[in-house]
Amino acid sequence: DDMIDTAGTICEGARMLREKGANKVIAIATHAVFSGVAIERLSSGVFEHVIVTDTIPIPEEKRFPQLHVVSVAPLIGETVLRLQELYLR
Repeated sequence: DDMIDTAGTICEGARMLREKGANKVIAIATHAVFSGVAIERLSSGVFEHVIVTDTIPIPEEKRFPQLHVVSVAPLIGETVLRLQELYLR
């Protein structure tokens, strides 16, 4: 998904997948807004992993065991280098 705010939609989708027989469900999103009851929903056991990027800082109190945060710094750095090569030749 592009973002997880309250996690209602993504958790409902995960529950439906589990009901249809999925053994594992992994959530992947770009932006971890994590408002309201999001942490409670995401850490409830419906997901094996919740993978997000670091486009929004995640304070320690919003972290949970299934959460994995991936840095976007290498992607942005590579983009800058390629743009320099393209436009600064």
